[in-house]
Amino acid sequence: MFDIVGKRYWYYLVSAIVVVPGLISLILFGLNFSIDFTGGSIMEVQFEEGSAAQPAELKGLFGEYGFGDTMVQSSPGNVFLIRSKTLDLETKRAIQGEIGERYGEFTELRFESVGPSVGGEVQRRAYLVVAMAAVAILLYISFAFRHVTNPVRYGACAIIAMVHDILVVVGLASIFGVLYGWEVDALFLTALLTVIGFSVHDSIVVFDRIRENSRRYAGLPIEGIVNHSIVQTLDRSILTQLTVIFTLVALLLFGGITIRSFVVTLLIGIISGTYSSIFNASPLLVEWERRPDLLIYALCFLVPPVGLAAGLFLGLRGDERSRPWVKGCLVAAVIGALCIGGLLLLRGFIHV
Repeated sequence: MFDIVGKRYWYYLVSAIVVVPGLISLILFGLNFSIDFTGGSIMEVQFEEGSAAQPAELKGLFGEYGFGDTMVQSSPGNVFLIRSKTLDLETKRAIQGEIGERYGEFTELRFESVGPSVGGEVQRRAYLVVAMAAVAILLYISFAFRHVTNPVRYGACAIIAMVHDILVVVGLASIFGVLYGWEVDALFLTALLTVIGFSVHDSIVVFDRIRENSRRYAGLPIEGIVNHSIVQTLDRSILTQLTVIFTLVALLLFGGITIRSFVVTLLIGIISGTYSSIFNASPLLVEWERRPDLLIYALCFLVPPVGLAAGLFLGLRGDERSRPWVKGCLVAAVIGALCIGGLLLLRGFIHV
């Protein structure tokens, strides 16, 4: 039998190797937002009958002029809606001349400057949706698993796995933005919310088997119950996700350039969700039972104010059992604050 729980620290390390560089990139460079978030120019053109113009080709042409984030949509009647960053008059004339040479005569139906289609209010609502989803997931799983010991832990571990997948997707989007100019558009939000759904679904499948085995093998160590449950659901989890992955790979290869970033985001999220539900979420239940101090220290490092508050609370409480945790919480909070502060300072130098 695979000893997944016994090797859980190696799997945590793999997650850290993926997540930490993304977090650093997010702090230093942020996300490379597309014109959906920043606004730009919109051009609508209509080609003569028989023109061979295609959305991907027009997008590539704009990319040659430094507008790689351009979005092109086709409509009946050889009409194309082109949305790009703000075009000055000279660049516009040069691009239109190139379009005419390559694809023949066309008529400009309209050209205007537009604001962002995804404004700050929409972004704030997206954050609110994720927060509300996390609370709803915690409440639902806690209720569904109310007959097991400490049901809140199941909900909390599912949320940790969900946050892991969000950080993987957003972090890699930031890295790809720096390395390849990959830009985040409105479809990115859609893909991210889809990934959240898949992540929670995968975790619940494994948790449900753990719940069944906890009754069937009552009295056995939690490590054995969790590991046996993971192995039992391993085939189902992987095969189910492979069907989705095969579909996404087909879309990536044959779906066209206009949805490529959307498909890649989904592909990364689905793979991360499968990994986290098997190798992170369920082993965290064991961690919570055996070494809760490690989880507390990790939280203190990632959110220094929480670590400072926890350390002060435990110190003032004066409990002999919690006294050893005080130093750990405070040290983790200080180290986390220094790391985050250093990265923010470096970000200031980079963006000067």
